[in-house]
Amino acid sequence: MESATGTTTDQAPANPAATDDMLATQPVGYWCGLTHTTVTRHLRDAMAKIDVTQPQYWVLNCVNGGPTAPSCEEVVARLTHLADGPYEIARVVDQLLHREWLRIDDGQRLHLTAAGEAARVRLRELATEVRAVVHKGISDEEYVAALKVLRKMVANVEGDGTPGNPF
Repeated sequence: MESATGTTTDQAPANPAATDDMLATQPVGYWCGLTHTTVTRHLRDAMAKIDVTQPQYWVLNCVNGGPTAPSCEEVVARLTHLADGPYEIARVVDQLLHREWLRIDDGQRLHLTAAGEAARVRLRELATEVRAVVHKGISDEEYVAALKVLRKMVANVEGDGTPGNPF
């Protein structure tokens, strides 16, 4: 990889014990994967303590978040790319209907019930609490800088190096 000074930095094997002066040689894929796994596990463990799953939270937010109520098919289409498989989101909708956190109207549109809205609000509070743990000791400026770097890396790999433009 080329640094800002134009020199090439060698790629070292992943090393969880790498010191700060070695970090520039570390593989971003390893660190992104470790971060994803660790943070997702922490969030899902916190949600499990109140008998909710992350996909259930996704569905509650998806049903809540638009100008018109979505159909089950629309929710599945919006969220399947996040799920562990092609059938998970449809199952989650069924779970939430069974819990009476969702209801279907005569036009086959999904709506949150009062219990579903209460659950969504509680899960949002929980996600905020988990975020505070994950972000402890990290300023908003550091967080934004890290995401800008990751976004730039994605753009570099997917296209012309312009974020949001893969061509």
